Amino acid sequence: MTDIEEKLTRVLATAADQVPRRTPYELSEGVGARYRRRRARPAALLAAVAVLVVAGGAGAAVRALGARAVPEPAVNATGTPGPTPRPEPEPAEKLPPRIERVWPRALHKIPAKLPDGREYHPQLLLDDRTLLVMTGVSDGTRQFLWTYDLASGRPTRIAEIPPTRGSAIFADGVAAGGGNIVWWASYKKPGGQRVARIWTVPTGGGRPRQVTDVQLENVMKQGHIRALAVVGSDVVFSRESGGVYRVPLRGGEPRAVPGTEGRHLLRWPWVGRHTKHADLSKLVVFSELFNVETRKRRDALVRPGESLVRCGVDLCYGMMPPEGELPRRFVRDRDGSRERALPRNVQLGDDPGLERFFKLIGQKGVALYDMVTGRSADLGIRPTKDGSIGVPDGGLDRLMTYRIGDRVHVVDLAAIK
Repeated sequence: MTDIEEKLTRVLATAADQVPRRTPYELSEGVGARYRRRRARPAALLAAVAVLVVAGGAGAAVRALGARAVPEPAVNATGTPGPTPRPEPEPAEKLPPRIERVWPRALHKIPAKLPDGREYHPQLLLDDRTLLVMTGVSDGTRQFLWTYDLASGRPTRIAEIPPTRGSAIFADGVAAGGGNIVWWASYKKPGGQRVARIWTVPTGGGRPRQVTDVQLENVMKQGHIRALAVVGSDVVFSRESGGVYRVPLRGGEPRAVPGTEGRHLLRWPWVGRHTKHADLSKLVVFSELFNVETRKRRDALVRPGESLVRCGVDLCYGMMPPEGELPRRFVRDRDGSRERALPRNVQLGDDPGLERFFKLIGQKGVALYDMVTGRSADLGIRPTKDGSIGVPDGGLDRLMTYRIGDRVHVVDLAAIK
């Protein structure tokens, strides 16, 4: 665990009692389990801090879920921005139209259990109609990977996830590409050190095969595997402590990717650093990017006073110091241009899907906001009786899922035009 993570953990521990919350398997009153799609741990911690900052507890949640951000004239990379227009909220507490009306082609409502009664956890969208799910996550039984056909509702079992003696984590970091699925599991050899074993299986099904073992050594200091991806005939991954590696899918020893020391995998071939700061609010994630194939750098502009800044391949977003009641939230290109305001109730610290879709959190529910068109849609998620609310996990990919009652809502962000 890094110094930043340790401090972040202490901040979260201090703030935990101030925010109504539910663990992933305790959500009730119509809002089901929050499906965890194996995000990188530092990003998850940053997202949690951002929720505390933005929401300030359920009683202080910002209103106006239907807010639209007003675009600001372009700002050059070196100039100082003019005043960013405030989002223009609709009447307080007014929800936008339901997602079924706004983006009907993006939403799939499917049963929360497979036909045989098993609960499942969505992992990835393999294509426009195929959802990869995992069973056995929450009940401690044998774990399996399945494909679920969103059109027909038919599940197909791919493989059993091999149990590993002494395992602490099963099937983490699930990724897919080129007709292959990969994941890793951590276990401790008797009398030895902890190891992360990477596995693979064809998307069409088969017997899982071991790719390689990654020696974890001091897990508390160096962390586990932070990101995993399939690139051609290789698996690429990064460590929480930094460094990007690749290994052939057929098996072999991991080899370091030149120039990635201390960097983390964002989206292949882009790797980057986290800018550490003693003040956690000044933590900047992926402000520096490096393309390992072209050797090109893409450094982001971060202005003095900005906080909770997180950057993707193309965009950065965060907060400026308070201007009155609340800080101003912004999104802009990495070079500082095209800065525009985000709605005041946007969830920061969480990756926006496809670097485009943010979540808005209010006292009446959660909405999805499209920064390209300015449109927003009510996801149908409502607070529980004590005021806490389940927020779907974030990620840069196309998949967002959440459960309401006995149905899982699968949102394919790539279907939104």
